[in-house]
Amino acid sequence: MQLTKHWAATLEDYAIDLAWSPDGTLLAAAAASGPVTLFAATDGARRHDLPGHENGTNCLAWAPLAPKAEGGGKKEEVVQTEARTDPASSLFPLPSALLLATGGQDGAVKFWDATAGQHTATAALGSAWVEHLAWRPTGGTPAVLLAAAGKNLSALRADGSVVHAFKPAPKTISALAWQPAGGCAAVAYFGGVTLWDADDFLPQKEFPYANGIHALVWSPDSRWLVSGNQDPSVHLWIPAEDVELQMSGYEGKVKELAYDHTSRWLATGGGTECCVWDCSGAGPEGREPAMLPHESKICAVAFQHSHGLLATASQDGVVQLWSPERKSPLRATVRMPAAATKLAWSPDDALLAIGSAKGAVYVLKCEG
Repeated sequence: MQLTKHWAATLEDYAIDLAWSPDGTLLAAAAASGPVTLFAATDGARRHDLPGHENGTNCLAWAPLAPKAEGGGKKEEVVQTEARTDPASSLFPLPSALLLATGGQDGAVKFWDATAGQHTATAALGSAWVEHLAWRPTGGTPAVLLAAAGKNLSALRADGSVVHAFKPAPKTISALAWQPAGGCAAVAYFGGVTLWDADDFLPQKEFPYANGIHALVWSPDSRWLVSGNQDPSVHLWIPAEDVELQMSGYEGKVKELAYDHTSRWLATGGGTECCVWDCSGAGPEGREPAMLPHESKICAVAFQHSHGLLATASQDGVVQLWSPERKSPLRATVRMPAAATKLAWSPDDALLAIGSAKGAVYVLKCEG
């Protein structure tokens, strides 16, 4: 197994976020100072330089693509300009073009036509920074984007209009994640997690947790909801069964979480070793995790979308590939000039994108 350089590029400064377009043709990378660059996946050519947000960009998220219509044609995007606040409806399908959303320190969400490199809409959400964005997953569902700014959560359409403004959270929203099945969204804050229904935007369940929550992830089968915490620990819920589990004893705050495509393996940071937990059956509580060592603190983890490789990165610039189920799990090691800020696998799992603290973006090809 080898990780070889495919291409590299440089941003204005710290790479605060990056993500592949759903068709795998573009990589979007945001510099903390504001600009967002769209790179061609094939050779790293700069397709578009977007201005992003004044004072700084915090996050970005690609809208899922609409499925192709029967007969080989594509569904046309329906554009709605009338301001409405009713729940999401089938009048707002998934976009047929590549649509990128960005959130910034200006308190706004901006929408961009990635093919044309043009700004299409802005949703001004107030003075608080927009720090979290998440589109509702595909499956015939309307195109709804959740945007978190301070204590406030908004559901937006692809044209920037507001579908719903939620009741403010008790504390600043620290993480959000859509259930893969699309039925609800989990929203975390200091003190707990709320599950909001995707159709009527009413709370389904609330899970108290008397500490800070840094990260949320669902298992792909929608069974497990997992939080990485300040205390430091990892907490798991099975919302459908009212089951809770806890794993503690981490070296520090747990900010890195990732599930593999089978929903069996959960990778967590929080120290110099990546812990990989077996979530099959009754779950990981009481089991010993696989320990994947680094010489420095883990700063990012990412499983492939439909294969079994796990990428981990540490603050000394090392990126490693693992097959957690193997007796000798380490598959490849590369050393980067700076610590990774983000790891992202391309939709086909062939390329690994790495954003760095010094503003570099590296795309590595996974071979062997």
